[in-house]
Amino acid sequence: MSDTVDYIVVGAGSAGCVMANRLSASGAHSVCLLEAGPKDSYPWIHIPIGYGKTMFHKVVNWGYYTDPDPNMLDRRIYWPRGRTLGGSSAINGLIYIRGQRRDYDAWAAAGNPGWGWDDCLPYFRKLENNDLGPGPTRGTDGPLNATSIKTPHPLVQGLIAAAQNLGIAQVDDFNTGEQEGVGYYQLTTRNGRRCSTAVAYLRPAQGRANLRIETDAHAMAILFEGTRACGVRYRQHGQVRTVRARREVILCAGALQSPQLLQLSGVGPAALLRQFGIGVVRDLPGVGENLQDHLQIRLIYETTRPITTNDQLRTLPGRIRMGLEWLLLRGGPLAVGINQGGLFCRVDPASLTPDTQFHFATLSADMAGGKVHPFSGCTYSVCHLRPSSRGRVRLRSADPFEAPSMQPNYLSTELDRRMTVAAVQYARRLAATAPLAAMMKREFRPGPEVRSDDEILHFCREYGATIFHPSGTAKMGPRSDPLAVVDAQLRVHGVAGLRVVDCSIMPTLVSGNTNVPAVMLAERAADFILQEHTQAHPQTLQAAA
Repeated sequence: MSDTVDYIVVGAGSAGCVMANRLSASGAHSVCLLEAGPKDSYPWIHIPIGYGKTMFHKVVNWGYYTDPDPNMLDRRIYWPRGRTLGGSSAINGLIYIRGQRRDYDAWAAAGNPGWGWDDCLPYFRKLENNDLGPGPTRGTDGPLNATSIKTPHPLVQGLIAAAQNLGIAQVDDFNTGEQEGVGYYQLTTRNGRRCSTAVAYLRPAQGRANLRIETDAHAMAILFEGTRACGVRYRQHGQVRTVRARREVILCAGALQSPQLLQLSGVGPAALLRQFGIGVVRDLPGVGENLQDHLQIRLIYETTRPITTNDQLRTLPGRIRMGLEWLLLRGGPLAVGINQGGLFCRVDPASLTPDTQFHFATLSADMAGGKVHPFSGCTYSVCHLRPSSRGRVRLRSADPFEAPSMQPNYLSTELDRRMTVAAVQYARRLAATAPLAAMMKREFRPGPEVRSDDEILHFCREYGATIFHPSGTAKMGPRSDPLAVVDAQLRVHGVAGLRVVDCSIMPTLVSGNTNVPAVMLAERAADFILQEHTQAHPQTLQAAA
């Protein structure tokens, strides 16, 4: 394939693998997919519990840190992001969540026609292969597996029963649009292995003659002719190379690197670009602004019985047994990852829909992916679903290989502080409710001495961390919105031949995990692009057929 293609996709992550597959499927279009990281050949990527092995891996993980956050005791918070085929879908916690109907209806109401829940639902159904079977909101023919956890765990069963005693109904499907309930999460796994977007979308497409996949290819800049994107400059194996696009450049580099690459290429706040000597192609003040993330607060309990994953991981026989279960049966803890139980509830009586999410893990560690504690432990991880705090992503320099400045501004609003404290209080109430209470030996963290609202808030500032959902930094919205970066077709305002397709386009963060919504965004964007091309060149697809 030549160095000129129809479409360049930057980033082979949750969205980029989808774009590469869908745009190359007809054979009528040539596509180049650029990924800064290596192939996804590291074995622990494909074992669901391998999340713990990839969390700090220096090759398949960017391993970012935020700037010191004044709202979090000036801590720099670790932000892992995937750096391999599959991107963050190759290293995430595998939780299969779409969000709530209200999330998408709010996008449409904010000036983004065609993005309501009813508009997005066909694409959610298109992408999924759900083992719960067909239904009004489920799909069964898509590439991405939604797999139910078949083996019950005593602690999760206790969680479900306790939540029911607090008035929360048990559900087996969190993805109908309503979300409220307690139960086992579904996972992006297939036959006991991780089903990343590289597995689901890229593997079936990688042999196509019209798809070129370049790994270890770090994008340095989008190239422009006037205000039209015409190519990408990247570095691969120490060599600077250029690939040109006849039709479009599509950024799928994620909520941190898509805005960074836009800014490096002259699209962003003019004053910031001039500060680093970057020529302004388009002054777009919203590039890098509107950063949102879910702040995770982890309550850790010691259990009364040695039935946790901690107990299995601490001993050699336990680890051998886990390994054999996975090797022989594709089952056991290695096949289900970290968080098995889920809960969506309302901790604020004024909330009309769930405002808080629980990830319940049958293990405990000081941080996600960290070394497990030397006792039988479990973790109640809570997060406020619709934070009002806003941060930003900005260049530190004109060097494309230097990580950008990332300031999340967690807990910077009264609403976020109040809701986060309420979530911790609810978690404690849940842990003290039968039958779960009888399974909890002690609260290890924050500990019984932390009681008042102020003390709980200090604990949240001291121990709070990302739950890996940064979004919003290339906001979708109409031109009348001063912070909008892309329109409702995900085209960058004021330039031609350039789209952003990843979580950075979310005007507001969805209520839950972001991987499946990112796949949906890409499915929709691929349709936008192909429909536009068909309308402009109807003979192309006829010839391909």
